[in-house]
Amino acid sequence: MAMIDLRTEIKEFLSSRRARITPERAGLSAYGGNRRVKGLRREEVALLAGVSVDYYVRMERGSLAGASDGVLDALVAALQLDEAEREHLFHLARQSRAPSGRRRRRPAVTVRPALQQVLDAITDAPAWICNGRYDVLAVNHLARALYSPVLADTRRPANTARFVYLFPEAARTFFADYDRIARDVAAKLRMEAGRDPHDDELIALVGELATNSELFRQRWASQDVRLHRSGRKRFHHPVVGRLDLDVESMELPAEPGLLLTVYTAPAGTATADGLALLASWAKPAPATALDQ
Repeated sequence: MAMIDLRTEIKEFLSSRRARITPERAGLSAYGGNRRVKGLRREEVALLAGVSVDYYVRMERGSLAGASDGVLDALVAALQLDEAEREHLFHLARQSRAPSGRRRRRPAVTVRPALQQVLDAITDAPAWICNGRYDVLAVNHLARALYSPVLADTRRPANTARFVYLFPEAARTFFADYDRIARDVAAKLRMEAGRDPHDDELIALVGELATNSELFRQRWASQDVRLHRSGRKRFHHPVVGRLDLDVESMELPAEPGLLLTVYTAPAGTATADGLALLASWAKPAPATALDQ
């Protein structure tokens, strides 16, 4: 399967970020009222970044291989990129510089027994491990209960992105903030594509979602990117009802590409009571690793 086309990724990402910034927002005078482009012109970005127009045009056409970190940071400032967008730009540049055919270590599709033991030791909070493609690779008993709608799909590994976009009715019922979740999932998949455009499984997943979901096609075309971070998610669980959970996601240094996510709730809240009810409803299975 072919890799994601880097030149196209770079071109569309930079042009989309340029289009959203007005001259006024960039601190420039907008001469003339009949501007033919949305947002900044290429020469205005070049001015703000301190590079020649020809150099910026080459970059926006997909050539980042020769761009130094200093030039990239100047471009970050000129386009007012946030942290995730900056990281994505640097990922694209690193991939452009990489020798042809070089591939990153593939994200794991199974977890080591010791990691499953870590999950099982977390008894009062749902905890699970996924990769950057949103494959659900391992869960503890509370996460199995919480994510029962996602895990209802018989395909293994179960995949949250597939659930969000290909089972929208169930996903809208499960995720109270469905629109935000859908936006974030596409943005994180885009981020993963920048990290590893050679990932055949990711390319296949993006193709499947784009073929079957108009909403995904719209979200993917936005070129938005997002990091896996802390936050809050609101669920409508089919058994215990509304759960407003604090989320902490962290990378596992010993397992590149894997993320540990833990859901918690402050003591004394309705959600904490809901988690206790969920724990009593969900009987721990002898083995909670997911079948692959």
